[in-house]
Amino acid sequence: MAAPAAILITGASSGLGTALAKAYAAPGVRLVLFGRDAARLEAMARDVRARGATAETVEADVTDQAAMAAAVTAADDAGPLDLVIANAGVAPGSAEGTDAAAKGRRILAVNLDGVLNTIDPIRPRMAARGTGQIALMSSLAGFHGFPGMGPYTASKAAVRVYGEALRVELRSRGVRVSVICPGFIRTPMTDGAAFPMPMMMEVDSAAAVIRRGLQRGRPLIAFPWPIHLGTRVLAALPASWADALIRRVIRV
Repeated sequence: MAAPAAILITGASSGLGTALAKAYAAPGVRLVLFGRDAARLEAMARDVRARGATAETVEADVTDQAAMAAAVTAADDAGPLDLVIANAGVAPGSAEGTDAAAKGRRILAVNLDGVLNTIDPIRPRMAARGTGQIALMSSLAGFHGFPGMGPYTASKAAVRVYGEALRVELRSRGVRVSVICPGFIRTPMTDGAAFPMPMMMEVDSAAAVIRRGLQRGRPLIAFPWPIHLGTRVLAALPASWADALIRRVIRV
């Protein structure tokens, strides 16, 4: 599979998005970097250019459907995009407090609506060209619900299942779709999290795994494999068994 030459990444101003931009930065590569923090985006763009790539920055909120549609189509009009990585997301947050409901809706808006707002404008364009690749950022947490993380796990489950459907839908049109399900990655999102985070990965290592998986056209990029296996087994257990196991591990 030819390496992508024009790549759009959302959530590029921090964490995994920044690491992915660095992983792809090379001479001959055009990166379109979306994020909410203009200063960090520009710093990221300077880093990318120093590695030989060209970089464009777009300050945008992925929850703004109209703005995202305009920005994504403008980026594609400037030069056809080969790969779009819908990466922007927010952490689980707390299920407690008077603002818990508002936090939950914000998580769903960013993690689910933000993905749809990113890929909906590019889907028909790639399908019409008969080429391209779309990557949706889910999580291993999207294979089962966990207490205190309801909106987060729901958003990631929805992204995963939607990606599975989209993958089949677009295959005959020449568009490859990959669903990315990482485990725990050391980023600002995971700093200070109040729940167990086994097999924590460094962000650059995670970005390298994702890049390799996308280059190979893998439909599902799930890692690390022991946690992936564990979430699959948990999802297959009878509900009462799974609930009892979760209570023991998370101490609910």
